[in-house]
Amino acid sequence: MTPPPFFARYRRQRPLPGTWQLEGGDKGYTGAIVIPALAESESLFLTLDALAATPPVTGERFLAVIVVNARADAPDAEQYDNQRTLQRLHNAPPLRPDLDLTWVDATSVGKELPPNAGVGLARKIGFDLALERLAGPQSLLISLDADTLVEASYLRALTDHFAASTSGGAVLPFRHQHAATPDLQEAVDRYELYLHGYRLGLELAGSPYAFHTIGSAFACRASAYCAAGGMNRRHAGEDFYFLQQLARTSGVAQLVGTTVHPSPRISHRTPFGTGQSVAAYAAGRNDITLYPIEAFLLLRQTLQLLASGHNRTAQMILEDAAQIVESLATFLEQQKLRAIWPKLQQTHRESQRFQHAVSTWFDGLKSLRLLRFASDPFGGTLPVDEAIPPLLAAAGLTSEGGPSDWLERLRC
Repeated sequence: MTPPPFFARYRRQRPLPGTWQLEGGDKGYTGAIVIPALAESESLFLTLDALAATPPVTGERFLAVIVVNARADAPDAEQYDNQRTLQRLHNAPPLRPDLDLTWVDATSVGKELPPNAGVGLARKIGFDLALERLAGPQSLLISLDADTLVEASYLRALTDHFAASTSGGAVLPFRHQHAATPDLQEAVDRYELYLHGYRLGLELAGSPYAFHTIGSAFACRASAYCAAGGMNRRHAGEDFYFLQQLARTSGVAQLVGTTVHPSPRISHRTPFGTGQSVAAYAAGRNDITLYPIEAFLLLRQTLQLLASGHNRTAQMILEDAAQIVESLATFLEQQKLRAIWPKLQQTHRESQRFQHAVSTWFDGLKSLRLLRFASDPFGGTLPVDEAIPPLLAAAGLTSEGGPSDWLERLRC
């Protein structure tokens, strides 16, 4: 199938490392919902049922793209489950007239993911192949997971948001499903507190990257996806890196009006994330921790210092950094500020463009590094129960009650 003109250049520059194909479906969709599935023969069809139960949106056609994926070295049980999923997809009835179902076999012999690949490549396969079926550059690419449930307002909220937003990307509110036991629920609540607390800390710091990065809770326009270079192939953290690049190139806004509900289950498929954090906390191996407010405040001072440096030399910036915290200058040296600063000034002479270039350079990953660096003098990270109250107070929110009360105040 010939790629539409709006993403032909992207496809040439960022080709898929394989010959995967979409099975079924049509063309001309205004949105595609991409769902990676690895051993999800039960939960996937609950997710599809939830999608099918959403009311149609007048004038909109959506495509659900299931990427059934595994590496060649996947356990036999996962491969068997994937074949069961493919069989069920082949026999599944249409979801409804305005919501078609298609899938990608990235698990059978000869079609598996390459060694060391994971969910990042699975998402990329789904997004890239879905581009061929979309109506145009303003059509939506929507990321969901096979163990995540959506509300009736899901498709309407997405359509309404992008009809009004000037940003190319959006993150959706989330709330994990109820866990099976009180201990697991406590672990899930603590992990959500960490996610919301981290976002709040970035917001207090004035960071342009103050948004959640959850694979089942983001969407973007097709044009923005291509401009950002498409999805990366990371085994984990693919959502963080993609949304960071999306924020740099076309912006990321907070969507309201619906909530997605990821699974709270324990999982060991990725080296970090909900499953790993919940498993470790529930087993008593470690607490769920967050950076202290002092680290976020230092990030705020650093961002303000960098934003004010349009007409100042790198040496002047480093001297002022040392006045804030002596070792901050060393940190900025390690981030190669002395080399990058004159290049930013020469390339971006207008103040607003310079500030955008600075925030592109000092991105979400550098901010995370600074938070780790800034936490060391305070003994590192704190248990989330200790870290959250000061952040709430700094945001003008009460810290009365306990973790469940704080969580309700922090949810979108």
